[in-house]
Amino acid sequence: MNIVAIIPARSGSKSIKNKNILMYKNKPLIYHSIKIALRSKLVDRVIVSTDSKKYAKLSKKIGAEVPFLRPKKYSKDSSNDSEWINHAINYLIKKENYYPHLIIHLRPTSPNRNIKVFEQGIKWFLKNINKSTSMRSVSNFSQPPQKLFKIKNNFLKGFFDTKLKGEYHSRPRQEYPHTYLPNGYIDILKTKYILKTKRIYGNKILSYITYPILDIDTKEDLKYS
Repeated sequence: MNIVAIIPARSGSKSIKNKNILMYKNKPLIYHSIKIALRSKLVDRVIVSTDSKKYAKLSKKIGAEVPFLRPKKYSKDSSNDSEWINHAINYLIKKENYYPHLIIHLRPTSPNRNIKVFEQGIKWFLKNINKSTSMRSVSNFSQPPQKLFKIKNNFLKGFFDTKLKGEYHSRPRQEYPHTYLPNGYIDILKTKYILKTKRIYGNKILSYITYPILDIDTKEDLKYS
């Protein structure tokens, strides 16, 4: 079984310019995701999907493969994960005659991974591979969605106003099911399922619970280790 880690690193980030190559712990941000995948004995190939020649050169220097440049049409702010993942899969199959059975999706913005937790996630998925369409790592979330609000015309509106009665958002959180938030530690996708359905996660997403991990969205986040 070919297990391929693919790290998405488009160059057009609006929240932080060139976010994926900014320095974090004295290394470019993308360095940490490439290195954790290279350290794993369970990963066969480490590939960076980027639209930038600069990012490609840096990624190769760190040790990753960059067999293609991602087309600009899949590198927009509005582009979704399915687009670049399908592009990578189709390239490997059609251009290299290489079939990646499993895709490990590693976001550069989650740099603080532990190799033991990382490999346990892969083993957990392999153990349940025939029962699942994909796997996502999640962390415990302190509040149920019933306690969250949106703002409309300066007023708080609950997300479940049309479904739940009364001031449901003021009920004790213990009355609602426990919730989990995807954290970007490690997501695993099945190529066979993607090619068959055009979906990347499916309806049987295996849960892999980890401790919370830093997700870098702002320059302030770069200060935290």
